[in-house]
Amino acid sequence: MGSKNWIKLRGTGIRGRFMKMLKCIYSREQIIDDDVPSSESLATRDYSASGYSSRAGEIEPKPDTSNIEEAESSLRESACLNYEEARALLGRLEYQKGNIEAALHVFEGINIAAITPNMKVSIARRCENNKRRRSQSDMVPPMSMHAVCLLFEAIFLKAMSLHTLGKFKEAADSCKIILDTIQSALPEGLPEYITTDNKMREIINKAVELLPELWKLAGFPQETILSYRRALLYHWNLDLEIKTKIEKEFAIFLLYSGSEASPPNLRCQTEGSFVPKNNIEEAILLLLIIVRKFVVRRIEWDPSIIDHLSFALSVSGELRVLAKKVEELVPGVIDRTRRYQTLALCYYGEGEADVALSLLRNLLNNRENQNCIMDLLLASKICGENPDLTEEGTNYAYELLSKMDKRCTQIESVANCVLGILLSSRSEKVSSDSERILGQSKALEALEKAEKIMGERDENVLFHLSLENAEQRKLDSALYYANEFLKVDCGCTVKGWILLARILSAQKRFLDAESVINAALDQTGKWDHGELFRTKAKLQIAQGQLRNAVETYTHLLAILQVRNKNFGSAKKVGKGKSDQDRRLEMETWHDLANVYTSLSQWRDAEICLSKSMAIAPHSASRWHSTGSNWS
Repeated sequence: MGSKNWIKLRGTGIRGRFMKMLKCIYSREQIIDDDVPSSESLATRDYSASGYSSRAGEIEPKPDTSNIEEAESSLRESACLNYEEARALLGRLEYQKGNIEAALHVFEGINIAAITPNMKVSIARRCENNKRRRSQSDMVPPMSMHAVCLLFEAIFLKAMSLHTLGKFKEAADSCKIILDTIQSALPEGLPEYITTDNKMREIINKAVELLPELWKLAGFPQETILSYRRALLYHWNLDLEIKTKIEKEFAIFLLYSGSEASPPNLRCQTEGSFVPKNNIEEAILLLLIIVRKFVVRRIEWDPSIIDHLSFALSVSGELRVLAKKVEELVPGVIDRTRRYQTLALCYYGEGEADVALSLLRNLLNNRENQNCIMDLLLASKICGENPDLTEEGTNYAYELLSKMDKRCTQIESVANCVLGILLSSRSEKVSSDSERILGQSKALEALEKAEKIMGERDENVLFHLSLENAEQRKLDSALYYANEFLKVDCGCTVKGWILLARILSAQKRFLDAESVINAALDQTGKWDHGELFRTKAKLQIAQGQLRNAVETYTHLLAILQVRNKNFGSAKKVGKGKSDQDRRLEMETWHDLANVYTSLSQWRDAEICLSKSMAIAPHSASRWHSTGSNWS
C-alpha cells in the first residue's frame, strides 16, 4: 500500500474514532473501541455517572466542528486522546453551551498537579529545541504544544467558571497555575515564537489580565498588587493594548484602593534608575508610561488618563510636572478650554498667580467660551489676593453672578463670598469715608448672602464674616461668627483661634484671649505654633508682662530654628511656606527688639535688629525699631 493511501486511511480512522467518542458524549452511552485506550472511556463514564445524562427523545446537539478539528490534530500528534485532554474538550463543550456547573465538574476531574510537570518540561524543551535548532528527534517533549495549549485553556475556563459562580479566590488560584507553569518553565521570559500560535497567545493574554481582577474581587489587595507587578515585569509578550490596559488598571488601584504597597523588588535595574517608594509614585510612573506611548503614537488617546494623572500629581504636589505634561500634548487631544483651565490651576497651585491669571484672561476674552463660570470664579479669587487687582476681580465676580441664574447654590454662595472679600479690600483703598462705609456695607451684605444661600455652614464664609465684622468694630457679631467657625472647623486651623483671641483682646478681655491661645497650643501641631506664640507674646505685652513676653518670643525663635534645620535639607519646600517662615522670624526679632528697648536693654535690642537685618536688609519695620532704640 502506498504511503499516501496509508495516511489517508489513518486520517479516516482518527475521524471515525473521535466521532464515535462524540456520539458517546452526546448520547450519554458508553462506547468502547478496542483501538482507543481505556483512559478515554473514563471521561465519558465519569460524566454519565454524574447526573448530567440527557433524557430519551431529546434532539442531539450538533457537535462543534472546531473541537473535532482540534481533537483530530491532537490524535495525529500523540496517536491517542488521553484522559485529561478528553476532559478538557468535554468541559469546553459544556462551557460553550452555558452549562457552567457541568463544565466545572468536568474540569475538576483533571489532575492538574500531575500534568503540570510534563507541561513545564514540554514548554522548556520546545524553547531549547528552537534555540539550538536541533532535529525533532532530540529531546522529544512528553506533550505536544497543542496538548499544552488545550490543557491551559481548560485551566483558564475552570477559572472563568469559578468566577461566574462567585468563587473568586478559587478562580484566582486556578488562573495562577497557568502563569506559574509558564514562568517556572521559562524564567527569562516568553520567546516570540511561543506566542505565534494565536490560541496560546490569547490564553496567556487573558490569564495575565484576569488574575489581578480575581484577587481584587476576592479581597486580597496585596496579592492584587503582586499580580499586577508580575504582569508588567515578566516578559509575557502581551498585546500592546492589553499591557496598556493593565498599566491603567494598576495605577487606578494604587491611587484609590486605600492599600499601601511596599516598593517593588526589581531583580535587574539600571544604576541610577528610578524606583517608586509608594503608591502615588508608582501610579504616576505607570500613567507617564501610558502618556509616553501616546506621544510616540503607539496607542489611541484615553481621556481618563489625564484625569488620574492630574489627581496623582496634585496629591504629591507636583503641579509643575502636570503642567509640563499637559503642554506636551499635541493640540486637539484635549479641549483648548480644559487645557487652559488645567494649566491655570497648576500655575496657581505653584504660586505663579500672574501666569494663571494671564491664561484665564485668554479664556475669558474668547467669545466662543460660553460656559466660563469656573474660569470667572478662579480669576476673581486670584484678583482678590492682589490689592492692585480688586477692581478687575469685582467685575469678574459680578459677571459670574449674572450668569448663575440659580443653577448651583454652592457656586453662587462661593461667588458672593469672593465678592464680599473683594469689596472689603477695595473699600480700604478709597479716600472718602462715605465710599469706604458704603463699600464695607456691600461687602458685609455679600458675605451674609453667601452664608444664607449655602445649605450647610461653610467655614470660609463664617471666617470672613467674623473678620469683616471685626474690622467694622462690630465685635459682638464678630465674636459670634468666630465661635461658629471654630465649631465647624473643630479647632483644626490656627487662624480661627488667632481671630477669636484678637476679638477678645479688642474687648479688653486679655486673660480670656490668652486662655484661647493656650487651648490652641494644646490642640494644634507644634509646627503650627509660630503665630500662636507671637499672639500670646503680644497679649502678655498688653498686660505689662514683658519678661514673660521675652520667654515666649525666645520659645518661638527656637521652634523656627528647629523647623528650618529639619526642613532645610528637604528636596522640596513650598516657596510660600519658606517666605512665610522668614517673614515671621524677621517680625519676631523686631518685636523682641522693641521689648528689650522698653526694658532699656539697648545691647540686646541691637543684637535682635542685626539678626533681622541678616534676613531682610530693607525692612521698614526694622528701621522703625532702630529709630525707637536710638531715641
